[in-house]
Amino acid sequence: MDLTGKSILITGGTGSFGSAFVRKIISEKHKVRRLVIYSRDELKQYQMSQEFPQTKDGAIRYFIGDVRDEDRLKLAFKNIDIVIHAAALKQVPTAEYNPTECIKTNVLGAQNVIAASLASNVKKIIALSTDKAAAPINLYGATKLCSDKLFVAANNLTGAEDTKFAVVRYGNVMGSRGSVIPFFEKQRSKGYLPITDDRMTRFNISLDEGIDMVTHALGNAIGGEIFIPKLPSYNIMDLAKAIAPGVPTKIVGLRPGEKIHEEMITSADAPMTLDLGKYYVILPDTYRYDLYDYITKVGGIRVAEGFSYNSGENENFLSIEQIRILLKQKLGISV
Repeated sequence: MDLTGKSILITGGTGSFGSAFVRKIISEKHKVRRLVIYSRDELKQYQMSQEFPQTKDGAIRYFIGDVRDEDRLKLAFKNIDIVIHAAALKQVPTAEYNPTECIKTNVLGAQNVIAASLASNVKKIIALSTDKAAAPINLYGATKLCSDKLFVAANNLTGAEDTKFAVVRYGNVMGSRGSVIPFFEKQRSKGYLPITDDRMTRFNISLDEGIDMVTHALGNAIGGEIFIPKLPSYNIMDLAKAIAPGVPTKIVGLRPGEKIHEEMITSADAPMTLDLGKYYVILPDTYRYDLYDYITKVGGIRVAEGFSYNSGENENFLSIEQIRILLKQKLGISV
């Protein structure tokens, strides 16, 4: 999508995605009008501003605020063309222990973003989701499923306005804060790696791939879609061997709310799922009786009846050597 002249706001903009997105926009010299980093963390905003200083003309601006505060969002969204909603409480154990806090941010915060977008006539809103939102068994996944439903349904509220809401759902981001790769990297010096279950698999995506997918959604969404990338999987034992060869492992058992395999498309989603080549897309129920209208406009092929997409049954698995190459290329980790 051509971002020339656009004003873009990122909620949770000081997180892994927001920092990488801003870095890519600047490095590729996109001629955006404004980049607004909206988050509640004063320290992270200060740290991020050391790399990307706030400019007098407002081309880069830091805005302290919480997605729980609808009035603050409305103020921040003035004259914004595109919102990328990345703010969320994401740690599974934390959400299990603090459920109401997770609901306030991930569900009520999502509705506040929707309301502020409609009030401010934002043209396109892309919400970031997670594989944990498909058939969720933990509170974090349940709140993100609820958030996804809110953003899809928001397209019913736009009326004559040219406002489009869509969702991007993907798996574990390599090296993101709180994820398994930096944990294993620190843990290897302690003499062993704790493994929850040696059968465990996960999807894998780099930050650059996540950004490319958001850009695809910005350029192609017509409203209500959940976009899902085709990703490789890895086995947790192979990841451990790639990061810490020769270091013993210890099985410690699944944490509360943790799955052995992650899923991004359930068999119940299959009737409304299209294969777009590089991506899948789950369409909203509004297209249930007119699926071919979407195919005519956008393209795609219907998936087979009963199709599901999960990390354990994935056709594409990373080998130990492929994981090592990615760790070095994407994160600078050498083994």
